Amino acid sequence: MKVPFSPPDITEEEIAEVAKTLRSGWITTGPRTKEFERQIAQFVGTGRAVCLNSATACLEQTLRVMGIGPGDEVITTAYTYTATCSCICHVGATPVLVDTLPGSFDMDPQKVREAVTERTKAVICVDLAGIIYDRYDEIFQIAEEKRELFHPANERQEALGRILVMADAAHAFGAEREGRRCGQIADFTCFSFHAVKNLTTAEGGAVTWSHAVTDVGIDSEELYREYMLLSLHGQSKDALAKTQAGAWEYDIVAPYYKCNMTDIMAAIGLVQLKRYPEILRRREALIRQYDAALEGCPVEVLNHYGESHRSSGHLYLVRVLDKTREECNNMITKMAEAGIATNVHYKPLPMLSAYKNMGFDIQDFPNAYAQFANEITLPLHTCLTDEQVRFVADTLIMEMG
Repeated sequence: MKVPFSPPDITEEEIAEVAKTLRSGWITTGPRTKEFERQIAQFVGTGRAVCLNSATACLEQTLRVMGIGPGDEVITTAYTYTATCSCICHVGATPVLVDTLPGSFDMDPQKVREAVTERTKAVICVDLAGIIYDRYDEIFQIAEEKRELFHPANERQEALGRILVMADAAHAFGAEREGRRCGQIADFTCFSFHAVKNLTTAEGGAVTWSHAVTDVGIDSEELYREYMLLSLHGQSKDALAKTQAGAWEYDIVAPYYKCNMTDIMAAIGLVQLKRYPEILRRREALIRQYDAALEGCPVEVLNHYGESHRSSGHLYLVRVLDKTREECNNMITKMAEAGIATNVHYKPLPMLSAYKNMGFDIQDFPNAYAQFANEITLPLHTCLTDEQVRFVADTLIMEMG
């Protein structure tokens, strides 16, 4: 039995919608992208959404629209994928990494508090595996506590009056906590629609912003227009607007970037979004099967579903207790030989050359390393059958001895 790690769940409906888009004569950013943005905002429960070509672009351009760049510091967790941190480097700001809580994948708020300086402009939290980070209240509290240290550099920062709280919610589209959906909690939330994500557009992402941003007087429409400029070379009109009769004239307001979403991508996303409630239900059923199969085993798994929260069910992380990284790697190899593709989420950033070269040392992040040292991620996707889940769990249990 072959069990792939995370293939995209694409049906004939998505294929038909892409074909319809190709035949329409409009394949780049256009009406389908705008409709996808409208539906995402409606699904999340925010006023606006912006679709770009990746979550990384969403994170990067969000830092830019808030005027964060050289001379500024942005705090984030050492336990994440590089995109959470590389976006900070892209805008010329300085990344400040902090450790996780003991025995947890979650960023330690006290470490965040200790890391804040007069140069701190933002904190990027991570909603790992599809579970909304449960310490946002503490991060917002820290932002309030540190108002005297905050020195705004532009009108938007002055309106906010505190450190910006961002969410790397690449995994968490559709997740909920305490009655609020992911996208409503952090000031800005960035989602991924990459090929391995719950909802895919092949590549792609979206960013939303909460009422906390607009309630202080930051204009939502101005934000949207600036994202559009940043994503399309600083061009004052997009290609769709230029097709109107006699409307060829445009300006370049600044030498910006190129990271727009296309209508081909949005066509996939519109169908995926229509299917998404059932996708979430199936992921929950798969997670509950894994939980039942591994109950009583010497493992730790995440709590995806509780009284106050619901995960998007993106990843199934397993910590194999009393095993070393080498032993876990051997288990990964054995499972691969049995036809099961697994993964590891994540190798902490200070272990990677790019961040070592910045001066980060994994010895300063013992909790993050401990989480990594015995982690194996099992296949979790809506192409999985119940039989495959049992096979994966049984094989893991056998390899644990």
